[in-house]
Amino acid sequence: MPTGVPTGGLVLGRAIRGQRRRVVAASLLGMTHQGCEALVPVVIGVIIDTAVATGSSEALLRRLLVLAALFLVLSTCYRTSARITEGAGEHAAHRLRMELAARVLDPRGGSDANRLPGALTSIATNDARRVGSVATVISYGVSAVAALVISAVALLRISVPLGLLVLLGIPPLLWLGHRISRPLERRSETEQEHAAHASGVAADLVAGLRVLKGMGAESAAVARYRTTSQDSLAAALRAARSRAGHEGAILALTGVFIAVIGLVGAYLAMDGSISVGDLVAAVGLAQFLLGPFQLLTYVNAELAQGRASARRIAEVLAEPVAVEGGQAAPAVPAAGHLALRGVSLGALRGVDLDLPAGGLTGIVTRDPAAAADLLLCLAREKDPAEGMIELDGVPLTGLDPDALRRAVLVAHHDADLFESTLLDNVRAGADGDGDAVAVDSALRASAADDVAQLLPDGTDTLLAERGRSLSGGQRQRVALARALAADRPVLVLHDPTTAVDTVTESRIAGRLRELRQGRTTVLVTTSPALLAVTDRVVVLEDGTVRADGHHIELLAADETYRATVLA
Repeated sequence: MPTGVPTGGLVLGRAIRGQRRRVVAASLLGMTHQGCEALVPVVIGVIIDTAVATGSSEALLRRLLVLAALFLVLSTCYRTSARITEGAGEHAAHRLRMELAARVLDPRGGSDANRLPGALTSIATNDARRVGSVATVISYGVSAVAALVISAVALLRISVPLGLLVLLGIPPLLWLGHRISRPLERRSETEQEHAAHASGVAADLVAGLRVLKGMGAESAAVARYRTTSQDSLAAALRAARSRAGHEGAILALTGVFIAVIGLVGAYLAMDGSISVGDLVAAVGLAQFLLGPFQLLTYVNAELAQGRASARRIAEVLAEPVAVEGGQAAPAVPAAGHLALRGVSLGALRGVDLDLPAGGLTGIVTRDPAAAADLLLCLAREKDPAEGMIELDGVPLTGLDPDALRRAVLVAHHDADLFESTLLDNVRAGADGDGDAVAVDSALRASAADDVAQLLPDGTDTLLAERGRSLSGGQRQRVALARALAADRPVLVLHDPTTAVDTVTESRIAGRLRELRQGRTTVLVTTSPALLAVTDRVVVLEDGTVRADGHHIELLAADETYRATVLA
């Protein structure tokens, strides 16, 4: 992506420049098409004066052949130009979608700030399509202007007053059209914002549909979406009214202009200044001019909406990154020694913590905010406000975020599954298709192999509704298997078994310790079954380390700890 802060103008400029060859080719073909179409009434006028008026069959045949050639050229140019222009728009939209996807998936994060996933989807589809259409309509606009110029030249040859009328009348009409399009641009941007928000809310509600049904909160959810959808509808209707008004006003202006051309031509014919053929050509050109003017109206409207969408895309591309990327990469394989030095962020207050390489450490906190902030730091989704975190003696801020996450995997509690098979979900975190032995070991350690046995096609069963066809415990086991199959040197798990029954949880705890032997593993949890297999447990309270010891020792000596993990 180019350096500098993207703006709506830059986004539009890049979309057009990226397709400049197609735009130029389509513009040349469009100009040829419009030129031939403008010459049709001129040739008809010549036929009337040189063949019909004189009764010459030979002259009539020659002029008709010229007319047929004009239609052949304009038809061929139109088809070819339409294909190229549509291709330019689709390629420009595709390039924008890829650029947006790269920004959203940037390991440094930040693009999703204050935006629902559905809103980002709307920007990457609807807005990208509208900006892509600008590359399409540019050639239409050039063709329309060429048609106006050719018509003006033809009218000048017929009559200087008629030609001057067109040449002097076009610029004010174009200026008025631009001024009239300004309200459409503003309302189009508002419409897209409301539509994106409605898409985001809809995606949010669909994702939590089962939870809402379980809580009996369907009516509240429907009311929330109805309000959002009504706002989007109102904005869309305002934009539609603005577009209708814009097109109506432009059509009225061009109608008056064309009528004036016709009246002036009729007056000149009655005065004898031009022939009957010239009058027919002038009236034909006046009627033909309606097409280019309507085309310019369409182009103006598309440009207005494209500018509004370009600004929305630019806002996503210009969003500051959540963390700055370093240049270094961890050793391969990383030893896995993590150290927190005076780390403060949100609920964390000067945390000092040493997590030795190859150790299995439990971290217990009653404050969900402290757990969330710790995970954000370890995943480097956010950098500490104070202090630093080191991996094998190297500060995380000096490491490339993507390379870091190939060494350190933080598996959040609310991990999502994908609309794919169970096996594909488990292999999603592994490099390539993942080692078959590692995948099988991960399935066994997480007890996800038991889940597969209950499914009709085993591990090849498609998980519909992003895994919501499974129970909560089954989803957790598949998500845990995915994290284990990734086989990272450092693995941080946040409450991976909260929905799993006690017997299965104990089995998972023993297998987890066995599978992760010799690699650094951190369990942020209050589960006694998981904490029982750890080498040590660290207790966070009020955002700092309050206790450190073995699970059994802390149960016996620390009443607060006992109440937390046995509650």
